[in-house]
Amino acid sequence: MAKPSMDYELAALKLFSAQLRGAKQEPHVNALCLFGIRFQRAWLQGVLVSGSDEGPFLLDDGSDVVELTVPPLLAQSQWKAGQYVMVVGPYTPSKSGDEFPSVLAQKMVDLSSHPDRESMWYLEVVEAHKLFYLNNLT
Repeated sequence: MAKPSMDYELAALKLFSAQLRGAKQEPHVNALCLFGIRFQRAWLQGVLVSGSDEGPFLLDDGSDVVELTVPPLLAQSQWKAGQYVMVVGPYTPSKSGDEFPSVLAQKMVDLSSHPDRESMWYLEVVEAHKLFYLNNLT
């Protein structure tokens, strides 16, 4: 079975994990819609709740938890619980409200050595929301 193709002309939305639950599948295309914006990939930052040796990768940004699918090439790094990371990748909604949303990590960067990144991330998401997402709703 061929996997759906990525449209890299669609932006990776900077989001809080809880916002992903509001994304809706677009009919007849391989994309989701949130705030009136079509997207395939999410850009998230948060703390790893579990890493390479602790079972499934879980990312907590303070608003919700997302399960990360980490491909073998990225999994070679030593990802540990407590690291603050940035993840960009395709988003898959949960099949039921009981499951965590899922992101396939195409890019994953440890930002733990930059303690200001977490507080800056909240500002970046709010700025993107004001500049791009709210304008799309009007």
